[in-house]
Order: sequence, then C-alpha cells, then structure tokens
Amino acid sequence: MTRSPCEIAWFSALCDDDYEFLGVPDARLKSSWGHCRDIVLQAESGGFDNILLPSGYELGIDTTAFAAAIAAETKTIDLLMAVRIGESWPAQLARQIATIDRISAANAGRGRLKVNIISSDMPGEKLASAPRYARTVEAMHILKTLLNGEHLKHDGEFWQLDIDPPQVATISGKAPLLYFGGLSEDAREAAAKGCDVFLMWPDRQENVAAIIADMKERAAKHGRTLRFGYRAHMIVRNTEAEARSYADRLLSKLDAEQGAAIRAKSLDSTSTGVAAQAALRETASDDGYAEANLWTGVGRARSGCGAAIVGDPDQVLAKLNAYRDMGIEAFILSGYPHAAEADLFARHVLPNIDHAPL
Repeated sequence: MTRSPCEIAWFSALCDDDYEFLGVPDARLKSSWGHCRDIVLQAESGGFDNILLPSGYELGIDTTAFAAAIAAETKTIDLLMAVRIGESWPAQLARQIATIDRISAANAGRGRLKVNIISSDMPGEKLASAPRYARTVEAMHILKTLLNGEHLKHDGEFWQLDIDPPQVATISGKAPLLYFGGLSEDAREAAAKGCDVFLMWPDRQENVAAIIADMKERAAKHGRTLRFGYRAHMIVRNTEAEARSYADRLLSKLDAEQGAAIRAKSLDSTSTGVAAQAALRETASDDGYAEANLWTGVGRARSGCGAAIVGDPDQVLAKLNAYRDMGIEAFILSGYPHAAEADLFARHVLPNIDHAPL
C-alpha cells in the first residue's frame, strides 16, 4: 500500500535519562550541554527529521536554554522543545518560541522549532487534574493566537490578557505545531481542543487503534482534526536473538528498589498514562513482551514511556509500518545509550522508511 511520509524523531536525554545499564548512573552519560549536544548532532548526521528535547524541573538541564543553543549549532533537524505550562507565562513563552525559531532558521533558511506541551504543575504546587488541563487549553489558545500574529483578547480562568503579538515572529509567521499527550479524560479533552499532534506511549496495537478512534471523534466534536504520534524506545540488531539479548543486558544490573525510586521521582509518576504503562508491563508475558516485538522491560527503570520495539531491521520496520497503517504520522524514538542506538537505527532502519518532517 502507498503510505505518506512519516516524521522520524530521536530523543536527547536532557532529564538525566541515559544509561548503558538501566538504573545504574553513569557520570559520562549524565545530562550536560556537551553530552546532550552530542546526541542531537548524532541524530542530525544520521538523518532524523526531528529531536525531542524533554523537560523536567527536578532532573537534568533547562530545555529552553538548551534549545536556543542547539538551534544555532544544527542545520537540518527540527527541534521539538518541551515546555511545562505550569512554569510559563504564555505571552513570554510565545516570544521565546518565536526567538528560538528565528535562531534555528539562521543555518537552515526555515524555522525548525516545534513545541511539546506538557500540562505540568508549578514546582512546589499541586493543581487538580481538571483545572490543570483547563489551564493548558488556555495556554495553547494564547500561544496559537499570538504566534499567528493576531491580537489577543483573552478572559480566562487563569489568564486575562489584552495584548498584541510580540514584535518578533516565527519565520513562517504562524504558530509551530503543538505536540501533546495524555490519556486521562481531562487530557484527552484538552488535546481535542488545542493540540495539533496527539502523542501516545507504547501499547498493544488494538489499544492504539482504539485511542486514535476516540481522539478523532473528540476532535471532530470541536470542529478539529488531529495528527497522531507514537513515542517508543528502540532496540534494533542484525537478528532478533541479538536484539532480545541486548534488552536482557540493559536490565542485567537493575536493582528493583532503585528502579522503583527512579519511577517515583518523575513528576508524572501518578498519571493515567504512567498507570497504563504499568498495566502493560504487568500483563506482559514472563519475558516482558506485551505483543510481538514490544518489550516492556524499559518501564522497570523509568517513568513515562516504558516499552521498546525490539527486533531485527525487518521486524522493526514492519512494526513501524503497522502503526503508520493505523494513522500514526510521527514517531519519537530513543534507545540506550541514546547516541549509539540512534546510529544503529539510522543505519539499519531509517533508509527504508519514507520520512520527512511534519
């Protein structure tokens, strides 16, 4: 069948999430400007379309500062900057986004910034789910209005603004794509109302199909359409046996208590999405596989995205193409260690996928 090109993104470990052995800290892989820069440059040289720059208040380094710096050092790869809404004033965030977009265009002739919206709390505070996601919907509306160059008159629950757009604009004069994920009822409604690309974490294929169908229906009720993305870890080797052996090696030094502590430290450790990843792991086979080539062992040592596509190049490609046939247009992939696994995927799988930035 004929498939439209999909976006293939990698992941730079800004939040202290890089390991040779999961759960075993390695000073050489700790988040720093140099290490995270190397991951981005590896992904760019490998031909990836985009790179996720994650954000966590307690972990790693600041995402916005990193995005501005790496925008000046790259030429082809798009930058998916994660922003935590609880930590931002949307009008100032719009100005930062437009500025970084312009920095990214200096070497490329086009703006390369995209934004991953995270419905976060303010550090040190706790907001219930419904108002937190309502605040996120307001923020997405404010960002899109200002970044589309329009006057904003907004009388919301969280912000009351009557303001012109910032003088600095994105290169296109339009708001960048907003990526967003979440499985709770509040999160799904927020996505249906405000985002452009709805991101999912790994799940069995029938569940992925059900989520896509639900989100299409929700968006249609608001007169909108969504595009869909899929975030997963990656282990690709010459043979399936080698890939499965490497997966076992990743967990070979994991202490169960250390893994639990890593999961608990994440700010999203109690979310509906994380609970779904835990359920996927708990209902997997004894060797950790939830379905063919989908291994849940990664989730034993991290919160959030907790499963990996594991196999030989043909198996990995077939798995990605199956998701594409379900409606997935963007993939955000990662692996441990991130730079090394990016190289393996770029050499063994990426040349066989018709891919391009969204």
